[in-house]
Amino acid sequence: MAKKRKRDNKHEKRVKKLIVGSFLCAILLAVSTYAWFIGMKTVNVSSFDVSIAAIDGLSLSLNGKDWSDTVTINQSNYNDTENTVYSGNTNTWGGDGLIPMSTVGIIDTTASRMILFEKGSLTTTPGGYRLMASQVQNSGAKEADGYVAFDLFVKNLSGNEYYTDLEKKNEEAIYLTTDSKVTVASTGVANTGIENSVRVAFAQIGRVIATETTQAKITGITCATGNGVTGICADRPAQIWEPNDKDHVQNAINWYTTSCKKRVDEDVTDTDSYNGACNAVANGTAYQTYAVSGVIDYDDNVDVYDGAAYNTYTATTSATAAAGKLVAYPTFTDTMKNLAGVNRPTFITLAPNSITKIRIYVYIEGQDVDNYDFASLGKKISVAFGFTKERFFDEDVNYDSTNTATLPDDVIKNAENRSTANNTTNNG
Repeated sequence: MAKKRKRDNKHEKRVKKLIVGSFLCAILLAVSTYAWFIGMKTVNVSSFDVSIAAIDGLSLSLNGKDWSDTVTINQSNYNDTENTVYSGNTNTWGGDGLIPMSTVGIIDTTASRMILFEKGSLTTTPGGYRLMASQVQNSGAKEADGYVAFDLFVKNLSGNEYYTDLEKKNEEAIYLTTDSKVTVASTGVANTGIENSVRVAFAQIGRVIATETTQAKITGITCATGNGVTGICADRPAQIWEPNDKDHVQNAINWYTTSCKKRVDEDVTDTDSYNGACNAVANGTAYQTYAVSGVIDYDDNVDVYDGAAYNTYTATTSATAAAGKLVAYPTFTDTMKNLAGVNRPTFITLAPNSITKIRIYVYIEGQDVDNYDFASLGKKISVAFGFTKERFFDEDVNYDSTNTATLPDDVIKNAENRSTANNTTNNG
């Protein structure tokens, strides 16, 4: 009984540490697709909610005016300007369905939106697929269809100083909770692997001082610095979370093993450019994603399997974003999320005494090795994620709660009263 109470207490503490939590269920309606540049355009996202909660001096808002420790956004309210979001928002819920995209998280500083790429066209090669990609046209009045995007405003009340520069040393570390996950929903079909290609990107657009109350100024934050706004995205790409980086279903492995051949020369249409087997992919091992970083034309001769990890061909890869090239993008993986104690890495940083506008994108990464024919048979996925300021859990420091002294009732009561008063002031 005592062990059960201890487990329950630990679970309760983890729930209280949650800063941002979400639950997403996406329905795929098609019965089959092909490697991402051919299909997978039928993911309907009408049936999921994003529920967000905050503690540790953080308050959340979807409209820049109403602040709370919890907010919820879904297909019904993502554009409800009377009750939920702000007038003039550019939120999108995917249109007719999610289309596999690829990105390295760079922000278009003029539009204050993340740059994404989608299928231009595709033809098979003797050892894979010739990859052609065009930029998603999302720099106009609205975002494009094919992915989920919405604004979240985070007020961080830690400290009194507001830093106008972007020195991360002045900012607080935020960690991705270990219970963040992407899975096949209970009403979906397991073992198809569709959940292994999902990505969630967090693009910090800009920030203002936490005492700012003018809604239009808060919601109008862009990448530009000036008039009290510190632009962020010109110098800081989006942080992209890659769940299930070690998980690869057997069907995805079989698809890769059959279609991928080692590449030895430039012309992707020439049989002599491929010879031998690609590097093996096995369940339980993480593999690099070579994401699209610029427009790719037919004469760039890019194959979807290019890269040292797969067909070993590196002439079409680059260390930095460039047209016609793939980039080995350093996503934040579940492997990193699950590191313990002092090895747990920071996910994002937030400035103290600030309100930060974060643009959140949910999409399918087409260049993930798990993106293969028949993955859409999974039909439904669920996504849950959370942030915390606390780096350590009880087990990280061998915490023994039996040695904690019990505070007098009057001390606890006074602390609760102070907390209530502070919350009233902060939310006012």
